[in-house]
Amino acid sequence: MTENRIPLAGVIGCPIAHSKSPQLHRHWLKTYGVDGHYMPMHVEPEDLESVVRMMPRMGFVGANVTIPHKQSIMEIADKVTDRAKLMGAANTLIFHEDGAIVADNTDGYGFITNLHEGAPDWDAKSGPATVFGAGGASRAVIASLIEAGVPEIRLTNRTRSRAKEVAQTFGSKVTVVDWVQAGNVIEDASLVVNTTSLGMTGQRRLRVPLDGLHSGIVVTDLVYTPLKTELLQAAEEAGCTVVDGLGMLLHQAVPGFERWFGQRPEVNSAARDAIL
Repeated sequence: MTENRIPLAGVIGCPIAHSKSPQLHRHWLKTYGVDGHYMPMHVEPEDLESVVRMMPRMGFVGANVTIPHKQSIMEIADKVTDRAKLMGAANTLIFHEDGAIVADNTDGYGFITNLHEGAPDWDAKSGPATVFGAGGASRAVIASLIEAGVPEIRLTNRTRSRAKEVAQTFGSKVTVVDWVQAGNVIEDASLVVNTTSLGMTGQRRLRVPLDGLHSGIVVTDLVYTPLKTELLQAAEEAGCTVVDGLGMLLHQAVPGFERWFGQRPEVNSAARDAIL
């Protein structure tokens, strides 16, 4: 980056107006006195490559990528990290001075950091994890759980074939469970994770029987609107340790901000307030 250029970053999506990332990054830029900018960018799929290729020449040092570009950006990038390849999606771009584009995925880091922070007593090796959903977020969660040492993951999804695809990627530690049986693989789990959009404001409810929940289980929901979903409410009433999804959004943003602006930001109550 030329010395006298102000570093630019942003988030690319379609649509993008709902994204909380600009509020978070602007909060950090202001907090640390960084002379830089972070902006939301609505980019249509057919324009993605031409826009991203131009960004380094415009002074961009990197960007976040969200729906629907998290898979297609991997075909455009010059280098894709092993993490992103394993997860089948990228959410963070780093632009090198020569214009080279590196695609990475920080979702798994964000998830596991949030989990350890919200449930410090959770031990990865203590028992199986039950995971609802088989999309991109699910892959990030499963990769990070396997890396943390979880012995078995029960994966359940409304479309069984998608769950089987994910299981094939990750091997023998992942067992596919029919969606109608989802309630039966909660009771002896040490961790339950919802990676679907079910339960989100404006989406359908998560209709899984939750009577197997009890005080020995950690429950986390990637949905953060509302902050306390029906799943987390039921878990709290059952005495579970609950971890909301907002922390994952905050923590996944840390590595990108550090790479782009040269300052490692802190995830604290002020950062949470900035996006609430």
